[in-house]
Amino acid sequence: MSEPSTSLNKIINARYPGLTNKGKLLAEFVLSNPDKAVFMTTRELAAAVGTSEATVIRFVRQLDYPSYPLFIKAVKNLIDTELTLIERNRMAMPVIQSEDAEFERIIWQDIENIKALTQQIDLDEVKKVKKLLKDAKSIHIIGSRLSYSPAFYMGWTLAKVRPHVEILKGSDRTTIDRLTLAGHKTAVVVIATSRYPNELIKIGKHAKRLKHKLVLLTDSTACPLVPFSDHALVSPLKAIPFLGSPASLISLINYLVHSLASDMGDALKSHQERLEQAYLENDILFNY
Repeated sequence: MSEPSTSLNKIINARYPGLTNKGKLLAEFVLSNPDKAVFMTTRELAAAVGTSEATVIRFVRQLDYPSYPLFIKAVKNLIDTELTLIERNRMAMPVIQSEDAEFERIIWQDIENIKALTQQIDLDEVKKVKKLLKDAKSIHIIGSRLSYSPAFYMGWTLAKVRPHVEILKGSDRTTIDRLTLAGHKTAVVVIATSRYPNELIKIGKHAKRLKHKLVLLTDSTACPLVPFSDHALVSPLKAIPFLGSPASLISLINYLVHSLASDMGDALKSHQERLEQAYLENDILFNY
């Protein structure tokens, strides 16, 4: 059986009346503590509610998940798509012991996210994205809310490597116009972070209707843009994002742009010479 597409919350609520008493305890624990459950083994989850591993496996199968890893993936998807700011705050914000400890905790979260990126990124897919970014006649990079920051960074750096790069805001309705009028061989890069603004989903679908190549950079396979993207690069988060954590996405973008620059050959030198001449002629950058 394929993985259920309905959210875990809805599945549990629908199956709850038919669960055993221990199954109901497991359901209540998972929905009340998804931030803990998502990192638990079957043994740890069983111990948390005072039951056996066999009961945990039966519970998972009653929810129509063929394996425990797929169930845990559904818990992660629940966190990525349905938790409110208040719920994320409750899960993500521990009692601060000291400024030093809090600084170290936040920095190590970013480090763990970047480590997860290095372990899980699909390098074959990365190569395909690099080739598309090199060969496209023009590139439109789109972000919204939190994801506008990495979108701007990607657009700004990519424009130093190749021509015809535009940065667009998902919240700007004229983005639809720009995509509609974009020419042949346009690549659209959408950067979407949890909790995935509807405006980006609409823009992604519009880009696909226009037959533009769609590249998605995101922080979870739960992102609703994944199913209709031509290429998706996922930079996973290892902790519950309260206000968001774009560090690993920035690292991914940094690699893509620098790696692409090394592939551009003589075209890179010519492009950057034109930029430097414009900076000089227009007194753009500070110079003694």
